[in-house]
Amino acid sequence: MSDSHNQTVAAFFDELGSRGHEPLLGKATGSARFDVVDSKRTERWLLTIDKGDIGVSRKNAAADCVLRSNKATFDGVVAGEVNVLAAVLRGAVAVQGDPKLLVLLQRLFPRPSGRRPRRRHSSTARRKQ
Repeated sequence: MSDSHNQTVAAFFDELGSRGHEPLLGKATGSARFDVVDSKRTERWLLTIDKGDIGVSRKNAAADCVLRSNKATFDGVVAGEVNVLAAVLRGAVAVQGDPKLLVLLQRLFPRPSGRRPRRRHSSTARRKQ
């Protein structure tokens, strides 16, 4: 089971690196390192963004934003089962550096599936009730 999860994380970063340019990050510039901890082993991916141009490597280098997570949580993020910002708020993902970059990076992760957006009632509708 661990091997299939490892392939999921690796496949996510491979696919991300193969994009070349990501329009969703067209105005973004910076770097993010993802530290994924599995027992005593830490796997790292370095993501660089230059006005939407994306590069991915396995370098252990300084970055503008560093995300650290256990493997199970990050597996859930790349599988679209866990929202990365929600995981940060719960303390399941630690972040150092530029939080604005994290907000932009969320666009790269699959959205958690099986959830429908909540309907918002307008204040006018509430007043009529």
